[in-house]
Amino acid sequence: MADADPTRAPNSRPAAPLDPAAELPARKPWLRWSIMLAVPLVLVAGALLYWQSLAGKVSTDNAYIKQDMVSISAEVGGPITEVLVKEGSEVQAGELLFRIDPEPFRLQIAEANAAIARAQANVIALSNSANLTGTDISAARLDVGFAEARFERVRALREKGFSTKADFEAAQQVVEQAREAVQQAADRQREARARLANGPAVPGVNPQIAAAQAQRANAELSLRRTEVRAPVAGRIAQAERLQVGQQAVPNLPVLTLVREGSTYVEANFKETDLADMRVGQRAEIHFDAFPDVVMKGHVAAIGAGTGSEFSVLPAQNATGNWVKVTQRVPVRIALDGTSPRRLIAGLSSDVTVFTGEKPQN
Repeated sequence: MADADPTRAPNSRPAAPLDPAAELPARKPWLRWSIMLAVPLVLVAGALLYWQSLAGKVSTDNAYIKQDMVSISAEVGGPITEVLVKEGSEVQAGELLFRIDPEPFRLQIAEANAAIARAQANVIALSNSANLTGTDISAARLDVGFAEARFERVRALREKGFSTKADFEAAQQVVEQAREAVQQAADRQREARARLANGPAVPGVNPQIAAAQAQRANAELSLRRTEVRAPVAGRIAQAERLQVGQQAVPNLPVLTLVREGSTYVEANFKETDLADMRVGQRAEIHFDAFPDVVMKGHVAAIGAGTGSEFSVLPAQNATGNWVKVTQRVPVRIALDGTSPRRLIAGLSSDVTVFTGEKPQN
């Protein structure tokens, strides 16, 4: 009795040992089967939703921003004396970009003016020359008359025996020379008239004067070309060679002008994506550089050949070692609207074309 637990009630019994099986609630077999069936159903439903989301559209991340670019070069040579733009400058059509030394061309204009004056003086001299007026012809005809009269006298004396054969032949020779002089004077007159004649190409203007005028017009054109102006509105790029003192070489580009409003996207789609693609279908463009910018567009043109066909060295598959590779075709995507950010040529983009929709008009 001394060993009894003082805290235990007198009539209490010892607790029964715990049974682990009795502690767990009854298992529900249907819950396990529901979970096992739900997981595949969810996967199948997700796959169907993903497939439906891809139906009616094709996408590619092989797309890049393109812009029309104009190479600017000088049409005349000479040192650059003035530069009015720099890298990134925005210019309008007709705005002056740089100027080439104009002095050599001003001297050419002075030389052309001198050539015109010389041609005009020649025309005046020809107009007043004896060859053109006929004075030489008149004098030659007088000589013919005098020679013929003398020849008749010598012949009469010859018939009477008062003249020698030598005198007779000399008088006859003088007549022939006088007649030849008339013919030569007439030829010189025709030549003078030909020099003063106006050809059908430049009616009303002497050819010498016309040639000198053309020389002056060419010099004036070269002088105007010393001022190189922007052919279109745009933004200046690659202007590092545009320096004062730099020698401008004709037809050698010195800068590039990125044309304003010419931005488009060139998307290279797989050939298997083109079955339902049509010009005019709606497109959506995302830019890697500007994740917050999403632009709308449409298919403007589908390339006439794959990228490999237009490469410098097209692939040749006639060797027998041929592996079929899915080709890509460039598709031009026109942008609808203006981007809130300045788009730069060459930036990467993602393009989605909704081939399930009808083309826009």
